[in-house]
Amino acid sequence: YYLSLLTMHGTLMVFFVLTNAPFAAFGNFFLPIQIGAEDMAFPRFNMMSFWATLVAFLVLILAFVIPDGPPISGWTSYAPLSAVGKDAGPGMGWGMNLWGISIAIFCIGSLLGALNFIATTLDLRAKGMTLMRMPICTWAWFITSCIALLAFAVLLPACILLILDRTAGTSFFIPSGLVVSDRLQPHSGGSPLLWQHLFWFFGHPEVYIAILPSMGIVSHILINSMRKPLLSARVIIYSMMSIGFLSWMVWGHHMFVSGMNPFSSLLFSFPTLTITIPATIMTLIWLGSLYGANIRINAASLFALGFISMFVSGGVSGFFLAQPSIDIVLHATYFVVGHFHMVMGVASIFGVFAGTYFWFGKMTGRMMNETLGQLHFWLTFIGTYCIFMPFHYLGLVGNVRRYSAFVNDYTGPLLPLHKFITIAALGTGAAQLVFIFNLIYSRYKGAPAPENPWSGTTLEWSIPSPPPWNNFGGKHPVIYHDPYQYDVKGSKGDFIMQDSPEPSAG
Repeated sequence: YYLSLLTMHGTLMVFFVLTNAPFAAFGNFFLPIQIGAEDMAFPRFNMMSFWATLVAFLVLILAFVIPDGPPISGWTSYAPLSAVGKDAGPGMGWGMNLWGISIAIFCIGSLLGALNFIATTLDLRAKGMTLMRMPICTWAWFITSCIALLAFAVLLPACILLILDRTAGTSFFIPSGLVVSDRLQPHSGGSPLLWQHLFWFFGHPEVYIAILPSMGIVSHILINSMRKPLLSARVIIYSMMSIGFLSWMVWGHHMFVSGMNPFSSLLFSFPTLTITIPATIMTLIWLGSLYGANIRINAASLFALGFISMFVSGGVSGFFLAQPSIDIVLHATYFVVGHFHMVMGVASIFGVFAGTYFWFGKMTGRMMNETLGQLHFWLTFIGTYCIFMPFHYLGLVGNVRRYSAFVNDYTGPLLPLHKFITIAALGTGAAQLVFIFNLIYSRYKGAPAPENPWSGTTLEWSIPSPPPWNNFGGKHPVIYHDPYQYDVKGSKGDFIMQDSPEPSAG
């Protein structure tokens, strides 16, 4: 059952948490407000996207209660074992069918949402809201929606082909002469590598679907906390565009051990290393902007700083995995697990926590407790490092991932470190109870939120908390300034709102 839990953990986190929380959840609420729109362009698309995602979630959870149980394929569901049916093992009958159906429905919901985000951003901006006057997080949601529109359009037919192989006798991913569980499979002519190409052509852009919205949220919060603009907001935007473009050229680095031609490996290694350049530029801009800044320390800014720490710590190990000769050794070890959990999972979740503490008052009309928020940060920050940094060591000494027991002479001595990781994981999980309590308590008993508690400059801080049903109460904002007018000489305060006719310099 360990492999079943591992599969469901990966699927739920990658699709239903990391795709939904920083992108769909915050984006749906704040993107129209930040561009001065009353609502998303297609409200019915929005609702269809929500219900499709909910149905996909329920279909996946249904795998827990059927006699067959959840699949054991891992979240990547590699063919041919994912395509041959129940012969492949426990949960690979109807459990695997439900997985394929769930992800296909999820793709439909994500495509509807991506279309909605793009149309809203391009067509519903308020008067004076040029593209370069949009906040960085709005840009991040827009770029992410462009990536999602293409990525999920590839995964959807891949899931349909997988379901057809399993139920209709087709052979897209199953080669001839395949014997599984002492049974010759009645298929011929398929290619297991075709699934890997289709899945990872979606899968690597998915990494940036998860991380780019958090990059935008963190940039937005850091500027507010520093009370000064970034060294160059435009370079941040152009870097996110570059990451979105390059994300389509690197999927092959997940397949270095698939038997591909070494020249092909080299071809995929170059853009993999190249994509680190815009990410590094963004990091240097964040750090350079923080240098000498009198930053306001609160739960939101702490999680934003924690995001940078996790992104750098997890991203550095990506340099190793981009080299085919090194990746062949480290592939399928805990090194890879530590890398993508830190850079994609934990960093993205830190962005979600930062956004929650920052915008909770605007969404609900009540502020979260700062003391509990900062306690939650330190417990989570220390705990995640205790969990995932040792993963890199385990990978370097050859500890293979997806093993549930370590009984041989080689892996036995590694058990004390696994126990340490387990204790750290249980402690970090318990620390999230602080957040859940803070969330529920603040929703009903928190201090009333003022209209602009953080002295922000963007449009969400110009309306009541929580916003009226049409965001601006029938008014149509006019935009006069760039989104981050902080530390402006001659202004009445230390900031100027985007919709204020007050001159930006005097």
